[in-house]
Amino acid sequence: MSCSPIVFMLTINTYTMPRLSLYKPERGSDYTFLDKTITEMFTIGGTDVFVHKYLGPNNPDEADATPSQPRYDAVKETNIQDMLFLENRDRKYDPDVYVMRGIYSVQDIDFDMSQFGLFLQNDTLFMTIPINYSVKTLGRKIMPGDVIELPHLKDEYALNDYSVALKRFYVVEDVNRAAEGFTQTWYPHLYRIKLKQIVDSQEFKEILDLPSEEGSTNTLRDVLSTYEQEMQINNAVLAQAEADAPSAGFDTTHLYTLAVDENGKPDLQTTDMNDLDASSQELLADRINQTPSRSGYQGYLLGDGIPPNGEAFGHGAGFPTTAIEGDFFLRTDFMPNRLFRNDGKRWVKQEDNVRMSLSNTDTKATQKGKFINNTTTNQIGGETVVERQPLSKALKPRADN
Repeated sequence: MSCSPIVFMLTINTYTMPRLSLYKPERGSDYTFLDKTITEMFTIGGTDVFVHKYLGPNNPDEADATPSQPRYDAVKETNIQDMLFLENRDRKYDPDVYVMRGIYSVQDIDFDMSQFGLFLQNDTLFMTIPINYSVKTLGRKIMPGDVIELPHLKDEYALNDYSVALKRFYVVEDVNRAAEGFTQTWYPHLYRIKLKQIVDSQEFKEILDLPSEEGSTNTLRDVLSTYEQEMQINNAVLAQAEADAPSAGFDTTHLYTLAVDENGKPDLQTTDMNDLDASSQELLADRINQTPSRSGYQGYLLGDGIPPNGEAFGHGAGFPTTAIEGDFFLRTDFMPNRLFRNDGKRWVKQEDNVRMSLSNTDTKATQKGKFINNTTTNQIGGETVVERQPLSKALKPRADN
């Protein structure tokens, strides 16, 4: 009798353990929970932030549009107003103000003594805001050009002529993801924005034209701008500079110039000479020396159009019909004015009036000043045309079809 072997079948069920990983390809419930927790932290511990939303540069009229400053189909924040300089000077802002929360480190006002001059270090702020919360509030991510108002920095006790509190405005210069905003799931939740205080410039005209307070006739520019004070300081500095140095170059009017003859000796001329008649020659009886034929001093910018030794001179757009040797005449039709001396046969150039005022004003009578500051207009074809025209408008290219 044979025995058949007994076979035991063992079945072992193996289970694969899932891989442990905090990162997930999709933003799931963990991401949502952490984002709500972070947003709640900003709601509790953050400060109100008023955002003036940047809409984009103003569109020029079709007649004023150029290849470098084109006209777009719509106003968008991604438009570039000036393609040549890559600037958005005429900015348009949303009339509505958006409110959200932000956190930043308050810093003391300190002067930077590590370099020459005084430099304030508190005019730049770095603020963190929740990404999703800010996008839901603004309808897009915050971007450079947005203007932020911090209401908790109002100065109610400012020393000014207005009974309103001074508001503090900052412009967003840069936006990045904050390093501290990355959670365990490796997803970012915070923006770190760089803020700089705004100034009274063309870019922020729409904001500075707003009333300083509800119902007030004063604008934010009237209250915040330092333009008037800066212009008063600048004009005072210019006035003092004009008093210290009225004209460029060197003043030689107080120095005497001796007239010499061809041998280098003093050129004497008295009424005792036989060939001189004081009544007919229109000379003073006490004259001793002839007028000098040239200035006795040379240097940088010495010509002032005034004869040496305070001699009398005429002026006009043409030479006089009668003149004697030694007479001076200033031609005012020359630019700059030119001083001549009569040598008995002809009018000889002495000098040009090159000592001009150092202030850059429209009345400065120089070729450079008249050319650069030319505001003259002419009537051409029934239209008023400004003489100073850029080449881009005077010579417009035409398509050769």
